[in-house]
Amino acid sequence: MARVVILGAGIAGHTAARHLNKMIGRHHEIVVVSPNAKWNWIPSNIWVGVGQMKEEEVTFDLADVYKKTSVSFRQARALSISPAGDAGSDSPFVMVEYTHPDKAGVTEKITYDYLINATGPKLNFGATEGLGPEHGHTVSVCTASHAIEANKKLQLIIDDMRKGERRTIVIGTGHGMCTCQGAAFEYIYNVDHTLREAGVRHMARIVWLSNEYELGDFGMGGVHIKRGGYITNGKTFAESLMVERGIEWITRAHVKKVEAGKIHYEILDGSFHELAFDFSMLIPPFAGVGLKAYDKAGEDITSAVFAPNGFMKVDADYTPRPYLEWSARDWPRTYQTPGYANIFAVGIAFAPPHMISKPMQSVNGTAINPTAPRTGMPSAAMAMAVAKSITDMINGAQKPTHTASMAEMGAACVASTGSHVFKGTAATMTVYPVVPDFEKYPEYGRDLDLTFGEIGLAGHWMKYLLHHAFIYQAKMKPGWSIIPD
Repeated sequence: MARVVILGAGIAGHTAARHLNKMIGRHHEIVVVSPNAKWNWIPSNIWVGVGQMKEEEVTFDLADVYKKTSVSFRQARALSISPAGDAGSDSPFVMVEYTHPDKAGVTEKITYDYLINATGPKLNFGATEGLGPEHGHTVSVCTASHAIEANKKLQLIIDDMRKGERRTIVIGTGHGMCTCQGAAFEYIYNVDHTLREAGVRHMARIVWLSNEYELGDFGMGGVHIKRGGYITNGKTFAESLMVERGIEWITRAHVKKVEAGKIHYEILDGSFHELAFDFSMLIPPFAGVGLKAYDKAGEDITSAVFAPNGFMKVDADYTPRPYLEWSARDWPRTYQTPGYANIFAVGIAFAPPHMISKPMQSVNGTAINPTAPRTGMPSAAMAMAVAKSITDMINGAQKPTHTASMAEMGAACVASTGSHVFKGTAATMTVYPVVPDFEKYPEYGRDLDLTFGEIGLAGHWMKYLLHHAFIYQAKMKPGWSIIPD
């Protein structure tokens, strides 16, 4: 009997667990390790952050779902990996520390035959002084609890505006190397929608603050889309949305420090600025969760297994080269870790070979450019491919049998406002492939028949239906496997 250990139970980890349970659960052991008791459908935290949904609508208890399956669940956080075992045994293992209240602080060694690192990111609020809801002056929608707090503060601001007091709202990215502009992009439109519903939009100045070189970059180097039979770029598409809603924007910005009511930022030309605010939601940069790796003698080999940012190295080409020499071929396909055929990393946990957007620095040497997005649909696709490969390897395959390159997969972003079926709209964008391939698509790097953008109620319905479909699927209810990931 083989044991597959999955570190993390977010979109990537839980997707791998679901499919492995279906494919090998009756004959082999599956162990999921996650510090969180609840699964969270993160895209809908946006609605929690404006009071359109409650926490229980976007989360559920992992233990309740896994106890109906062959999956063994440990509420714990992974500390380290020993891919060759230790002096006492050749069996590879991970060390975990329990976060469950009944066993908090207790450590355990869990051996494995196959390991999937799906730990996701550390929300690195500490990279910017004064950033974040816990030790800073901004709010977040990265977790359900963060989103609840964001809504509480937003409602206070709305109350102030109802009393006739003007307020400034700043939403975007809180560091020059942030990713997930899409989450902030969607949140700013939901805030705008909420203020209009409350009848106070005229009392608010709303500002988009981003590290993108220009609007519509989204960490994907920008995009050209088909819309109404015409080809336009993401910059025009995004700017039109902002102008229509009276939203200001500041791009090419690195937030250096946040004080109570004041954001300090630098832009690419090297100049420094301040922006006063009453309410601000800024996405933090991501880093690896801090996993260590040790060899059989107990020597630290973390730098060999993980990139400097803490994300795990996989089958990507990490050779340093100039931006113009980057290629879609650099990106991983199997997510297998070099030197360890039984270790894989998926979702945000894997180290990209490079950014997708062009790297840039201010005249002061500050890096200001979005890092590569790899959440949502790409995370699920990677996890499913790895689950299938591991299944085949358990059954005798000598190497991974399935691939899921971001240079060969598409993604959809539905920025929906409002969660009511008949009230709301959405800006819907699909991109194929996520990583542009200029060898295959020389003009724009993407297939424009599969890359397009639309605005309207249909996209809003799609987001609403996707929310309920993916929650149903994640709870592994009858027929879940026929719903596409």
